[in-house]
Amino acid sequence: MKSIIRLALLGSAILLVMPVTYANAAESGFYLGGSIGTAAVEANVDDGSLPQPPPVFDEDDFGWKVFAGYNFALGEVFALGLEGGYTDLGKPSANILSVPISVNPTALNLYGTAGFDIGPVGVFAKYGVVNWDVDAVIDDIRVSDDGSDPAYGVGLRFNLGSVEIRGEYEIFDISDAEDVTLLSVGLAYRF
Repeated sequence: MKSIIRLALLGSAILLVMPVTYANAAESGFYLGGSIGTAAVEANVDDGSLPQPPPVFDEDDFGWKVFAGYNFALGEVFALGLEGGYTDLGKPSANILSVPISVNPTALNLYGTAGFDIGPVGVFAKYGVVNWDVDAVIDDIRVSDDGSDPAYGVGLRFNLGSVEIRGEYEIFDISDAEDVTLLSVGLAYRF
């Protein structure tokens, strides 16, 4: 009997908390956050003189980012927004044909976002531009490159009042690389 009463009290508490969380889910306002995860960089290593198919640099490393944005709530469950941030994609390295290669990519990004919330859980997508910079060391020779390319991503979030737990998968569509991604989990605080 005590377990039934405890279960009923727990269920009542959840029902009381859900509307508060739900009301906070699609509010307009600023947010600030950070994430950590795994950054992956894949690129062909080809200067025209290497055997075909060319060797591939395909490594991953610890990555992180900080971001800020503003959401514009359009009803109770849908929101559009703007988000900008700084991303550090780690310093992956490998030996390709006995040549040590190390890259250090970073990026500034700006996204348009769209999100849909059902209760405390929401999904979102983003599309924008990434202004990237990469410093590389190839057999003790330092090279650098930069540019701007499209970027996009999808994510899942869980709202706990003003705090949001989010998981994301972002793709940086950099023309000089085959694949540059960041899979991350983080926190955001909404003002």
